[in-house]
Amino acid sequence: MSQEATEQAKPAKKKSKLPLILGAVGLLAVGGGGAFWFLRAAPVAAEGAKEEAPAETGGGVVTFEPFVVNLADEGGGRFLRASVQLVVADPETAKEITENAVQMVRLRSSLLELLAEQASETLITADGKAALKEAIAERAAGVLAPHEVLDVLFSDFLVQF
Repeated sequence: MSQEATEQAKPAKKKSKLPLILGAVGLLAVGGGGAFWFLRAAPVAAEGAKEEAPAETGGGVVTFEPFVVNLADEGGGRFLRASVQLVVADPETAKEITENAVQMVRLRSSLLELLAEQASETLITADGKAALKEAIAERAAGVLAPHEVLDVLFSDFLVQF
């Protein structure tokens, strides 16, 4: 009985606070990362809005299914996935272009050929993307004549290495 009395007299073992501390540290890390992403994305979004200001002058948008092409790099293992939109003068012009199936197929084929000629080293730079936008506008203007392409927008742009 004396052994039972000593066991009852011992205080209960304290639970470890390690899981609670690790959980708090993990929560702070996730929250800090989220705050960093949010604060970093806000200026980038503001800069993107400034760059797209000329697109507001155009009223119509011609949208394509995403392009997926092998790039012209050695080995052929790299590819580009891009969603491209063309800004034209007005919504009526955009509707006219998109309803003409032959013109849309010619335009898509021409842009696909242009994208497949690109190299990944060029496309990953800001200057490379700007040059590609200009080349797309020129190529599209040739197919869409007499319609004018006011701007080229990328809503998705991924170079896979």
